[in-house]
Amino acid sequence: MNSPPFASRLSAIKPSATLAISERAAVLRAQGVDVVSFAVGEPDFPTPPHIREAGKRAIDEGATRYTRVRGVTPLLEAIANDCEARRGVRPSLDEIVVSVGAKHTLFNLALALFEPGDEVIVPSPYWVSYPDQAVLMGAVPRILETTEDEGFLVTPAALEAAIGPRTKALVLCSPSNPTGSAYSEAALRALAEVLERHPIWVIVDEMYGQLVYDGFRQTSLLSLAPKLRERLVIVDGASKTYAMTGWRIGWMIAPPALAEACEMIQGQSTTNPATPSQHAAIAALGGERAALDAMVAEFGVRRRLMVDGLRGIEGISCRMPEGAFYAFANVKALVGKRAQGTVLSDDVDVASFLLEHAQCAVVPGSAFGAKGYIRLSYATSQAQIRKGIERIAAAVSTLR
Repeated sequence: MNSPPFASRLSAIKPSATLAISERAAVLRAQGVDVVSFAVGEPDFPTPPHIREAGKRAIDEGATRYTRVRGVTPLLEAIANDCEARRGVRPSLDEIVVSVGAKHTLFNLALALFEPGDEVIVPSPYWVSYPDQAVLMGAVPRILETTEDEGFLVTPAALEAAIGPRTKALVLCSPSNPTGSAYSEAALRALAEVLERHPIWVIVDEMYGQLVYDGFRQTSLLSLAPKLRERLVIVDGASKTYAMTGWRIGWMIAPPALAEACEMIQGQSTTNPATPSQHAAIAALGGERAALDAMVAEFGVRRRLMVDGLRGIEGISCRMPEGAFYAFANVKALVGKRAQGTVLSDDVDVASFLLEHAQCAVVPGSAFGAKGYIRLSYATSQAQIRKGIERIAAAVSTLR
């Protein structure tokens, strides 16, 4: 007897390309192949000791039971303090909801806001989950293409043209995954002028907001656009900034009614985030910054090592990103070349070629809505970056 069918919505989405590449790399490793992975965006640093100790202490002191769905009050206060210090705006505690990572935060928002027929503006290159979460809700992702020449940033004119009668929201990411591009204060003010004229939700993912380099000044729409406050949502979290990916702590800063709606949704799914993780996040937000500053400084070194290395390979170009820990390399000149008689027809073929012939895992740009590019994470050691660049250079030199 055949099983009953799955929900039809599953046919509209696709598995994460990042995880697919990582799984293939894992298979090769299991076969004894030494694979250099530039695929997954996860800091290779351990969670700082004072954060780990706070999590252990919470367990030892009995913080192992349910909490309020949106999180314990001390964590909400720590998030409010952090927001005030970094953005100059102190949210009330009823504007904050803590979830099981920022991806969960975004999923809650999609459930709360998007309906069939709604359009959601998603600039490309985009993080892979933005359009698929909209699709799961029956909404239509309106992909707004950006260009490398413009720094992969949305222009006011393009945003104005993209907003239509069915537009429900804009999802923005700064600094960006996958490009590392970030919006300056002037660029954000220009976008705010457009957004103030249109009654749509504005969701800004600032997960990488503290990972910026060369003196770039990270700015938030929360600071610059008070007129948007009633329909502006900031998404943030501990995963990237504090090397806490496995602790699964993310949060939103949103208008109180929306925050309450998302808390209600979360109450029917995960309930609260893991209680020990919440206490670890309190220590992360309120503790000393030496470990964070050291991590950012090291990422800055790796960033130049990666980008300079890529620029030295014929057929590859790469802009210097302002933030995050990704290099988004242009490999259009490699498309059409032959590898052992097989033509590389697109960036997916280029990524496969690099995995099989250079033993380097990268993510094809097509996964992010940007054909002809590959994303490489430099959240790995300098030694691994050097090894990977050497292998890529050697493999690319064999193309004809």
